Amino acid sequence: MYAWWWRVLPGPWWVRVLISLLVAAGVVLFCFTVVFPAIADHLAINDGTVDGQ
Repeated sequence: MYAWWWRVLPGPWWVRVLISLLVAAGVVLFCFTVVFPAIADHLAINDGTVDGQ
């Protein structure tokens, strides 16, 4: 998959690295702004099992 990605990208190696970093940053941004808030209600991260009494 990574070899395919590298072959598909245009330009010299530094342009390919820059494009790859921008795409990776876009995927991370998409996950933090869309995906994670959408699934947060279905996760039991804040449900503690120890009472504070």
